[in-house]
Amino acid sequence: MKKIVNLSFLLFFFVANAQQLNCTVQINTDKINISNKQVFKTLQTAISDFVNKTDWTNEAYKPQEKINCSMVIIMNSFENNNFSGTIQVQSTRPIFNSTYESPVFNFNDNDFSFKYTEFENLIFNPSTFDSNLVSVLAYYSFMIIGFDADTYSPNGGTSWFDMARQILTAAQQGGYKGWSQADGNQNRFFLVNDILSGTYDDFRTSLYQYHREGLDTMTKETKSAKAKIIEAINGIAKVYSIRPNAFLARVFFDAKADEIVSILSGGPNIPLTETVEVLNRVSPVNSSKWANIRL
Repeated sequence: MKKIVNLSFLLFFFVANAQQLNCTVQINTDKINISNKQVFKTLQTAISDFVNKTDWTNEAYKPQEKINCSMVIIMNSFENNNFSGTIQVQSTRPIFNSTYESPVFNFNDNDFSFKYTEFENLIFNPSTFDSNLVSVLAYYSFMIIGFDADTYSPNGGTSWFDMARQILTAAQQGGYKGWSQADGNQNRFFLVNDILSGTYDDFRTSLYQYHREGLDTMTKETKSAKAKIIEAINGIAKVYSIRPNAFLARVFFDAKADEIVSILSGGPNIPLTETVEVLNRVSPVNSSKWANIRL
């Protein structure tokens, strides 16, 4: 009986410590003109605990396998427990045989408003809408995990993107901005629905090619790795050709523009004129960066 009790305790400990995210949370209150900002410190701790201590996938991640990410919240207004601002969500993943962390997801959400009472418990239920704060945090947690999984296996993040869409569906009843296609064309609604749409399969294929077949092989065979990265860029160009100014193309280059310049400018030399033309066509907003690629 003692062995059984011990085994049960170990199983509980294992499951309770199966969290997947290593998230840094920062709240900026420079725009809030009040003297006592203790509620924001409490909120920052609550968000950090919620994101980092929730078991999002029921899968055990070793400490070194947790996904490094960050959430930077800029508060624009605060009154009667109602908060409004923006949230910048970023994640990275390690590259094999190196100490380098590659940016994977970088998204700025301008429609972040919620009600929060100091010290209230943040509890996640995927099938119901109880709090816009909880829904937004859970949505982006699953998006981070989905993006990360897609870089390791083809379409590996589908189940986690499905969870994000389930949260989106439940949250639409709350009346907060960002969950509906009527709220603009570059928000939480379009982010997850475009990713799960077969129309944009090349986006997810490119995530895998770029990271697993490209960056992860860079230390072994740099030239072929760069060729895979160019293949991934061409895949994003296919997304763009389906829908010019495609939202997902912007999402990709928001995370990858600086890294692409660094990779393509390094040796060994390969023909890049055509690739730079593709980059300028697909992401003209980054043309000043593409100009730094050494041809």
